[in-house]
This record gives sequence, C-alpha cells and structure tokens, in this order.
Amino acid sequence: MNRINRISAILIKLQSQRVVKAREIAEMFSISLRTVYRDIRTLEEAGIPILSEAGVGYSIMKGYFLPPIMFTHDEAVALLTAQKFVEKMADKSTNSAFSNAMIKIKAILKLSEKDSLEHLDPRIEVLKRTQDSSISLNNATFQTILRSISDYLISTITYNAGNTGKLTERNIEPIGVFFIDDQWYMIAFCHLRNEYRNFRLDRVNQITLTNNTFEIDHPTLKNYLQQVSKSKQLVTIVISFDNSVVRYTDRQKYYFGFVNSDSTNNKTIMTFLTNQIDEMAHWLLMFIDQIEIISPEILSLKVKSLVSKLQSFYK
Repeated sequence: MNRINRISAILIKLQSQRVVKAREIAEMFSISLRTVYRDIRTLEEAGIPILSEAGVGYSIMKGYFLPPIMFTHDEAVALLTAQKFVEKMADKSTNSAFSNAMIKIKAILKLSEKDSLEHLDPRIEVLKRTQDSSISLNNATFQTILRSISDYLISTITYNAGNTGKLTERNIEPIGVFFIDDQWYMIAFCHLRNEYRNFRLDRVNQITLTNNTFEIDHPTLKNYLQQVSKSKQLVTIVISFDNSVVRYTDRQKYYFGFVNSDSTNNKTIMTFLTNQIDEMAHWLLMFIDQIEIISPEILSLKVKSLVSKLQSFYK
C-alpha cells in the first residue's frame, strides 16, 4: 500500500472509532510507530482536526465530517454478499436496517458500480439447508439484545428451554451473540441461575429492555469464550474415516471441535479438539465398521463398551 492510500485508510479508521491507539494503527498497516506519528502529522497539516492524548490515542474533533467515502467495486460486492447473509440469518429488524443502509450506500456509488450490483444481485444467493428451515428469530430480538449490551441495560426474556420445553421468564445481562452450526446464540449472565448461560436466540419468545443497568462488570464475548475454552480439558482426537462416509460427517464434525483433515486415496484422517468424549463415542457408532480410532485409547474403550452393550441388548 502506497503512502497516500495508507494515510486515507488511517483517516477512515479514525472516523470509524471514537479513539484509536497509535499501536493499533501500526499493527493494522504493518508500519512503525514513528511512521504512524508522521502520517498523523500529515493529516493535521492537511487541516484534519485530530485530537491526541498521551496514553489514550487519537480521535477526530466532534462535529467534523468528510464528504461521502467512495467504495471500490470489491467492497461494494462484499456488502451485497453480506446483505444476502443478513436476509437469511438475522431477524426482520436487523434485515430492514441493513437494507436501508444498503440504499444509502448505493446512493453514493458510481453509475458503473450501481449497474454492476444490479447485475449481480439476482446472481448471489444464500440458501439454508432443508433441516434448517426452522431457524427463525422473532422480530427485533437481535437488535434488542445489542441495545441491551451497548446501553448496559438488563433485559427480561421469556425463554423456551430446549431440554424441558418449559417457558421461563428471567432477567439477563447479555455480553455477546455469535453464530455457529447454523444457529444464533447469546451469552448472558442469568439472574435466575446466578451464572453465565448460553441461550439459543430462536428459543427467545420475547425480550424487553428494563430501566435497570448491569450489576456486574462483564468480560467481552471473546475473553469469555477464551476463558471457557481454557477451563475445559480439551482432548486431541485423531480418527481415520473411509472416504465413502466422510460426506456424512459434514455438519456434526464441527460440533465435536473439528480442526483439520488429511485425505489419501480411500481414507480421510480427521483431527478434533473436544471435551465431549462420551458424546463423540455415541456419534462414532454410526460409522463403526468404517473408522479407525487412532487416538486416544480412552475413546476406543468407550466405543467398545457401547458396542458390547448393544450386543448384549440384542441377545
């Protein structure tokens, strides 16, 4: 990236956040702190009102705005692709907000880019699997959760517990949402259980904000997930699958912490990191005559125990 493009990108970065640290800019563009200071000085000399505070970072003076930023073709296409995901994977409120944002973005595109997006729009689709057709979020669920997080407001939810099917009402303090295995989830501190809990968003029947602020100083979602990962004893599992059955592991393998695979002519060796050895043993029964458990031995013993129980059951 040449210096002119880098300085423009630094300005965009400053506009996108309230405060940006010099080290964050240096890491983003792979430059030295000395170069960061020189680039910031260049922006100041160009008339950009940049505020700086030692030990805090840089920010742009409140009330200063630049003319609309032009998007490149690749950036515009990326936004169109993101819209397709939002249409299928988010709630109606988020979908509507993203659609309105896309209208504003398209308004500042060059005519050639507008024509390109209109041409590509019907040629990009995000399709959910048939078995995922039940994935749906109540209107405004997603936006309400994010408002709860940003404003530090306790939410009240009516939740359909998956194991019992019973509706429970509880006050929660959400710390983040994430998407995995074709589902949206929320991590929140639950006042009813007095601990952090994992909630599936499609089981949230209703959510409302209260006027009460969070009672706890919560970690970020990233830090929380890292703490949970460290607290669990993860075991490395290596299994050889016949290639004829590999396609049937497509979705389930990620549930068991799939890491990578290495294929040969007729075998695929998969590596997993998981603490769900018992659950994995049950899953592997589906492929019992088409796998070889390379490690660990404890998994082999558990699978053999299950096979023995099945044999005694059918005697």
